[in-house]
Amino acid sequence: MEEILKYFTDLSEEQHRQFSMLDELYHDWNSKINVISRKDIDNLYEHHVLHSLAIAKLIHFKPQTRILDFGTGGGFPGIPLAIMFPECSFKLIDGTGKKIRVACEVAKAIGLKNCDPQQLRGEEERGKFDFVVSRAVMQLPDLMKIVGKNINKRGFNALPNGVICLKGGDLQAETHPYRNIVETTELTNWYGEEWFKEKYVIYLPA
Repeated sequence: MEEILKYFTDLSEEQHRQFSMLDELYHDWNSKINVISRKDIDNLYEHHVLHSLAIAKLIHFKPQTRILDFGTGGGFPGIPLAIMFPECSFKLIDGTGKKIRVACEVAKAIGLKNCDPQQLRGEEERGKFDFVVSRAVMQLPDLMKIVGKNINKRGFNALPNGVICLKGGDLQAETHPYRNIVETTELTNWYGEEWFKEKYVIYLPA
């Protein structure tokens, strides 16, 4: 929890409560349904929660913003972002039912009212959203083919509506088709931990 408070100092009591509950909940559920590597579960706050919240460093979603978390797994980045932006609505989708069950149970346990996890493949999603977020799900061109249909053209946030992805490593090949419009930001701009080196947030306007 200290990792979150280090970089997000203005949390409400409710947000503090919700974030602090995640450790026990994910440890418990991960022992039943493996959604996070067994070797990595003890790094939950740094490698998963804080990583997800890098999107909140890029953009402060305005109230009423609708966000789709594509390939959420056990709820990342959707659940941390839903805690951070309680006046926005989040739909979390994943094709694997047991992962969505974890996301559902965690959201229910911490009392998230703005988070709707559903077992659904991206090709099946017909809703319209202001932003699509994802965390290392697939190559950017493949992702855009699936979710391009789901992005509202007219927006009201500081950034135009689009896709925001968390990724690592060499991104040159997958961002090349969008080289004139894509924005890539190193997470070390915001976070000092070694783990965030060579990790990025990619923003692609619709």
